[in-house]
Amino acid sequence: MENKIRIFSGNSNPALAEKICESLKVPLGQAKVKTFSDGEIMVEIGENVRGRDIYVVQSTCAPTNNNLMELLIMMDALKRASAATITVVIPYYGYARQDRKAAPRTPISSKLVADLITTAGADRVVTVDLHAGQIQGFFNIPVDNLYAAPVLIDHLKNRFPDGSDKIVMVSPDAGGTERARAFAKRLGCTLAVIDKRRTGPNVAEVMHLIGDVKGKTAIILDDMIDTAGTLTQAANALKAHGAETIYACATHGVLSGPAIERINNSVIERIVVTDTVPLGEKATQTQKVMVLSVANLLAEAIRRIHVDESVSSLFI
Repeated sequence: MENKIRIFSGNSNPALAEKICESLKVPLGQAKVKTFSDGEIMVEIGENVRGRDIYVVQSTCAPTNNNLMELLIMMDALKRASAATITVVIPYYGYARQDRKAAPRTPISSKLVADLITTAGADRVVTVDLHAGQIQGFFNIPVDNLYAAPVLIDHLKNRFPDGSDKIVMVSPDAGGTERARAFAKRLGCTLAVIDKRRTGPNVAEVMHLIGDVKGKTAIILDDMIDTAGTLTQAANALKAHGAETIYACATHGVLSGPAIERINNSVIERIVVTDTVPLGEKATQTQKVMVLSVANLLAEAIRRIHVDESVSSLFI
């Protein structure tokens, strides 16, 4: 496997790429990815990749446009260096929230990004917890959408060993009900849903709670936490309905803008996210945010893809 496989990383999440390489027992590929003084990106692959199966690990998180361009230019460099196949591993897929025409004369940016990635030379895409499942259909190449659920559920089982009757899984909106229901089923606990109404981008107004949380530990589950407005409002609603303690879990800790300040001032005891997005300095300084790694999950998916084994059986 070591002779044929090569893993490269841009600047978005090198720590995760290193962990994946550790798990697979292969060295991280040599690549120079830097920015010229005028903002243009320069990529130079520092080793022979002719006939190799290449995996490029790059989250398209903030700075989103820089990281996306790094990914595209790296793929072009690898393709021109005669790589046999190029699989892009995008733990966090940026622009995923713009997945449909929500209003007249608006773009479907996630489809545009899919076209760019395909045109640049990707043969396959691996991602984690896409914000909208239909994005897989925006690609005309295979897409493996992995789930961070096994990592998060293992943590929750260890954190709450006393029994499922004391916890309740909460979806912060109707759209996430299916995800929360799947977690509740695996944990053997009950489910609650918060009905909210958005009044604008990154602005949400909590309406009312469906389900019973009184005297229980409420675990809010979402695919991502961005400005944490939805999350903190949901936590206040749960506290008002008698929840004893409030926990939160999400795959992608984007944590932009006022997120850390809101979390620190909230009634939430702990927020658990994964390392699909590298946390900023402010996020690492707060005691309320805990990070779990999806490196072993991604490494196992890469191994299975490389040896033509089933990836979906990881989640059965």
